[in-house]
Amino acid sequence: MDIIFTAIRGARSGTREALAVSSVWHVAEVVGGIPENATARTIRLRVDGLMGHLAGQHIDVRLTADDGYTAIRSYSVASANADAHLEITVDELPDGEVSPYLVRDLAVGDRLEIRGPVGGWFVWRPNNVNRVQLIGGGSGVVPLMSMIRAHQASNNAAPFRLLYSLKSPDASLYRDELRRLDQESAKLMVDYVYTRSTPEGWPATPARLTSESLLDKIFPAEVNPDVFVCGQTVFVETVADWLVMAGYSPESIRTERFGGTGGIR
Repeated sequence: MDIIFTAIRGARSGTREALAVSSVWHVAEVVGGIPENATARTIRLRVDGLMGHLAGQHIDVRLTADDGYTAIRSYSVASANADAHLEITVDELPDGEVSPYLVRDLAVGDRLEIRGPVGGWFVWRPNNVNRVQLIGGGSGVVPLMSMIRAHQASNNAAPFRLLYSLKSPDASLYRDELRRLDQESAKLMVDYVYTRSTPEGWPATPARLTSESLLDKIFPAEVNPDVFVCGQTVFVETVADWLVMAGYSPESIRTERFGGTGGIR
């Protein structure tokens, strides 16, 4: 059965204000949308009463159909805490209930119900002076991008390094921004692993991430980096196991996983 969701349109200001000050749900107005690739979109939200967030946290989004059916999904925040608006990046799932609507149909001026931000473990704080290794599989790069942006906006000079595993160049999120930061910022180094196809002139053939290729593209264990790993469950668990076996301290590894049981990308 197809479920038709509608955003909150033309809500009375009194209702909006009541929800905005609620301790559970807020009304967020869509103020922008940026296509990231063929199936993903960054959505910019203005949320009255929101008191900021930590890099790496997520929010819950609630949609309601005309018949009263509701669906709630969690999405990582992509923006830095210093940003005036809150951004999420949604990757469309072919059989999804919520993501196709958010990617294809949601319009500027629409309003969503959101709850959060949520999470206190998988977060980076600007007062952390340790070097940081980020490892993202596919859309698992989203909360890592929040950390990168927060780091860029801060006075923290600790080195950041990102290993981004994705199927093809066309599947990349934040492509231009990551390229610019990798080339121009002394605070970030970006490495890629392509598993299905590579950019023209890429010096390696496409291949799944292995323990050897992982360790070749991240900070070594002896410098004791803080490590953040995000992606599908098997990706995260496999990478975390490789890190521990290679001598990285389990206490330094923080993981976040999302739905699906897809293998190592």
